[in-house]
Amino acid sequence: MYACIKNNPVFFCFIMLKYHHKIYESEVFDLQSTDIHSFKGGIHPPYNKERTQNVAAKVAQEPNVVTIPMSLHIGAPCKPVVKKGDSVFLGQKIGEATGFVSAPIHASVSGTVKAVAQYPHPNGNNVMSVVIESDGKNTVDPEIKPYGDFNNYSSKEIIDIIKNAGIVGMGGATFPTHVKLSIPPDKKVDCVILNGAECEPYLTADYHLMKLRPEKVVQGLRIAMRAVGVQKGFIGIEDNKPDAIEKIQSAILPDEAIEVVILKTKYPQGAEKQLIMAVTGREVPSGGLPADAGAVVMNVGTAAQVATTFETGMPLYKRFLTCTGDAVKDACTMEVKVGVPLQEVIDQCGGFANDPGKIIMGGPMMGVAQFSTNVPVMKGTSGILCLTKASAEIPEPSACIRCGHCANVCPIHLQPLYMAAYAQHQRWEKCEEFHILDCIECGSCAFSCPAKRTLVSSIRVGKRQVQALRKQRAVKNK
Repeated sequence: MYACIKNNPVFFCFIMLKYHHKIYESEVFDLQSTDIHSFKGGIHPPYNKERTQNVAAKVAQEPNVVTIPMSLHIGAPCKPVVKKGDSVFLGQKIGEATGFVSAPIHASVSGTVKAVAQYPHPNGNNVMSVVIESDGKNTVDPEIKPYGDFNNYSSKEIIDIIKNAGIVGMGGATFPTHVKLSIPPDKKVDCVILNGAECEPYLTADYHLMKLRPEKVVQGLRIAMRAVGVQKGFIGIEDNKPDAIEKIQSAILPDEAIEVVILKTKYPQGAEKQLIMAVTGREVPSGGLPADAGAVVMNVGTAAQVATTFETGMPLYKRFLTCTGDAVKDACTMEVKVGVPLQEVIDQCGGFANDPGKIIMGGPMMGVAQFSTNVPVMKGTSGILCLTKASAEIPEPSACIRCGHCANVCPIHLQPLYMAAYAQHQRWEKCEEFHILDCIECGSCAFSCPAKRTLVSSIRVGKRQVQALRKQRAVKNK
């Protein structure tokens, strides 16, 4: 099983960047009285954001055809509510949520449904999808209307609006936002935190969004705060984004209980648990959720979409993403509609400058390697990373030298060398004993390993087996 997952073209991919022992210092936001917040552990990979950081973001060309999977989020896939031959409007619901942890899906163009069938998905499977041929008009569903002032709505009404708009986490995890905002009665939450860290190398989608639409980011935070019923909001941004910090700060009213928290540039600063620790000093308990530490965490892109939905009534059907890497000709950040093939986005960046060795959806640390460029852009597609064979090469691993680097950099304070070793020897109980399920799969351990061990691949196998073991126990105990 280990070999099968390790060799799968869509297995979890981290890239051992060529100069991975060099520490890259961040550009610190120049404000003497500012405290820089962070967490213990983490790494400083080369960030490689230069190609797109100072290049203006653009709007992608209108697609002729979109293929929209009925699984654009974590949780239950949607059920198609259109059929071949139907005419659809932009923003019309085409997929109905089938569970609480699910979110409806909407058309990203107006036009004609050409197929409702199984199509390749970025996860490597074939998934039920709706193919729409655009009529080029982008005629908006006439039933869509602006919602107006969010203060006129109750918490439940706000959450229902967010649910009906199909809004999910846009940082990559795609967890349905209405579920995140539905706080259980036994949890006490006192703040909402927006993640503007964008700590993954290469990616600048959130950075450009914060510069271009700071008012929407802040407005989305206000709406989320009302939905959760809290008075305090934070926006965490790494200190290598001084212009984004300035833009966001200028969008906050003087008397608001919203604070920009400047974070140290370090990976994985944007992970939920690390962000909560850096911003509030609180630790999410083992096996716990952010609500157990009194916080709700959202991506800045998610917040901006919430604000857009209230302002226009439009659901989530497009997003900012970064197309970059040394294999692409003209790297840039652009706003792209859901369902557009990756190849179409790459072509709008001038195509390939060099033969690609690996195409990754997301960033190099936690992204997923793709088997084809004909899979569609998803709600959580933060980047399309095109690497040459030289950049994507994973060095041959050697024996563990017990140096402890992996344990020192682990942001969850685990012992990756033991978890990986027990997973490779199929000792699942020992994996569980070493809290393998707490691993966030950030790749810091593998990045820092001088022996170049494929630690995360092994840990992922171990996590799946421990989860299966727990399910077996639950069935036996019934």
